[in-house]
Amino acid sequence: MSKEIRKLKPLSLWNNFANLNAIPRPSKQEQKVVAYLMKFAKLHKLEALIDPVGNVIMKKPATQGMEDRKAVVLQSHLDMVCQKNNDTDFDFNTQGIKMVIDGDWVTAVGTTLGADNGLGVAAILSVLESKDIAHPKLEALFTIDEETGMTGALGLQAGFLEGEILLNLDTEDDDEIAMGCAGGIDLTASKTYSLQAVSSGCGVEIVVKGLRGGHSGMDIHKGFANANKIMNRLLYQIHDLVHISEIDGGSLRNAIPRESRAVIVCENVKAIEKRLLPLIVDINQEYKTIEPHLQIDIQASDRPNNCMPKDQQETMLKTVYAIHNGVYRMSPDMQGLVETSNNLARVLLKEGEVTILCLTRSATEAGKTDLANQLKSILQLGLFNVVLSGSYPGWKPNPESKILKVLQDIYFDVFKAEPKIIAYHAGLECGILGKNYPDMDMISFGPTIQRAHSPDERANISSTQKFWKYLLEILKNIPAKS
Repeated sequence: MSKEIRKLKPLSLWNNFANLNAIPRPSKQEQKVVAYLMKFAKLHKLEALIDPVGNVIMKKPATQGMEDRKAVVLQSHLDMVCQKNNDTDFDFNTQGIKMVIDGDWVTAVGTTLGADNGLGVAAILSVLESKDIAHPKLEALFTIDEETGMTGALGLQAGFLEGEILLNLDTEDDDEIAMGCAGGIDLTASKTYSLQAVSSGCGVEIVVKGLRGGHSGMDIHKGFANANKIMNRLLYQIHDLVHISEIDGGSLRNAIPRESRAVIVCENVKAIEKRLLPLIVDINQEYKTIEPHLQIDIQASDRPNNCMPKDQQETMLKTVYAIHNGVYRMSPDMQGLVETSNNLARVLLKEGEVTILCLTRSATEAGKTDLANQLKSILQLGLFNVVLSGSYPGWKPNPESKILKVLQDIYFDVFKAEPKIIAYHAGLECGILGKNYPDMDMISFGPTIQRAHSPDERANISSTQKFWKYLLEILKNIPAKS
């Protein structure tokens, strides 16, 4: 399949992307791709090092005539979100991504594509290996673990980089230039419960599937359904008729949950169906436009051996019902920008333990803290133990950025249109990197990628060509040193 991908233009970029996607690179397991990059650096006689937390840094001298320009840091992250459809047999730890071409798009077979942020990495590698691209002195920063904690960016120490300008290649619309982003914080709630033996009744499995999912920052305002909230709504409807044995919904914090499965015990299956079917009709009606493939199945299953006691079950369901999911506040300063949100990412109940994972984002530290404290309070009232961790700062917009003006002018000259200047509700690493490199002028752009963080992720071929052309023009026109 990758043979057809390798024929796409620009050849260098797509070949580097194909090479990258042949290497397993889940978050926190980037050893194989780091080793690949160090071999790449040796092959192309580039200075390279691995910093104390595992980021890779490469350096390349300026091309002839560009020695007087400001040094540039090209930055992208190595890890990818690993999501697959339930019916897809795939191991992200051992297998490379299977890619296909669908019209003007590249996508994967039943899994995430890794274009986020693999296309950015591939573009940087293409510049580094080139012999004929004009550019100033370059430093390439490949960070690890962006998707599950940004620990690579958080761990990058001062003194490793000398560049005055940082170009982050991690946005997903080719007509946008990002100058700011939201910060985030992880919430983990857990509790134990006493197991109640099951000696009678019928086992029933409820499955919610077919949802769009998506990026919990970039897509949070689109109104996509959350499988965890739908499942909780269904179980709440029948909580007096059933005992819950298992719930398994969602996966990663930064992915909107697409699927959830629950196993329950009841005395009368027909009574369950009669209670649930009107609600299922209502839910399908609510989401018929935006979630056309939503499917809710009720089917017989093996009777489980144990379940959660009724009193603890009711408390748990009420607590999950009260957890805010989706947009919490829109920005009063930037039209259309989500300021604060929460993603109810994971609900897992089994064998005496309940775990709930959320990712709370905000463009302001105060907003992030406020919503996190609200969620923490709700969960503590539900007798959960709550831990807040992995907090990272947002990237404050700088309208006076000099490199922003350069990118605006180049975009207009090349494409005869004005780019959109925006701040993202996703987490970009610029804000974190700026803590140890406060004088670095930072900006972010990239090719069009749709449905990132879901198995429907796809990268636009024409847009990638546009992005490559834009990147080369930017490098050619970097301002002279002060």
